[in-house]
Amino acid sequence: MRLLVANANTTEAITETCAAVARAAAAPGTEIIGATPRFGPSVIATRVENVIAGHALLEALAEHAGKVDAVLLAVSFDTALDAARQMMPCPVLGMTEAAALTACMMGGRFGLITFGNVEPYRELIARHGLAARLAALAGLDATPPEALANPEGVAEKLRIAVEGLAAQGADSVVLAGAALAGFDQRLAGRAALPLFDGIRCGVKLAEALVALNPPRAASGSYAPPLGRISQGLSPNLAARLLGGA
Repeated sequence: MRLLVANANTTEAITETCAAVARAAAAPGTEIIGATPRFGPSVIATRVENVIAGHALLEALAEHAGKVDAVLLAVSFDTALDAARQMMPCPVLGMTEAAALTACMMGGRFGLITFGNVEPYRELIARHGLAARLAALAGLDATPPEALANPEGVAEKLRIAVEGLAAQGADSVVLAGAALAGFDQRLAGRAALPLFDGIRCGVKLAEALVALNPPRAASGSYAPPLGRISQGLSPNLAARLLGGA
């Protein structure tokens, strides 16, 4: 199968990191294809940037429509996930949703660690219907560029944050940040709780969905767009609105 790992920001190093983690997690026969948007924020940290990145991400996905078997969004806000699911003719997974759903299979409640402000993730978990399973959130005093440049320093901050979440009743922890891809393995044997990285979880869930081969919705809110007129969009994205299938 061919799995598109699509970043939603324009930092190529994050795309490369996520693609490398995805390849290490993938089963034999799964080809990983990385994608970076043509435009948009270098790092998504605000609501405004997230909306801009949604357009950029959908444009990037439209270029691969019909050419891949599944898509994994390498963005911890699960940016444009519902729109991507409606637009693409294959399964689309968000990395944070994938990690949170997996964490639910390891215990009653999970914690979540991200960079900085945690409130958007509280809202995201609620949108995914998992608010009752969320024990607590923790914001790291670190940035995505720091995670790339000083991974061991950020790993130690993560280890301490995990201990705090364990004290608040978490049974496992979601690592919410594309720049944290692979940190579950980096902290193997050192963390107080099981850690779930959305890239690794997303790869395995994508492989399972492709194997199940579910049909695409023909009606309802996720039915593909048809005959929708637009102006100024990239040709591939405009075509997805017109043709649907």
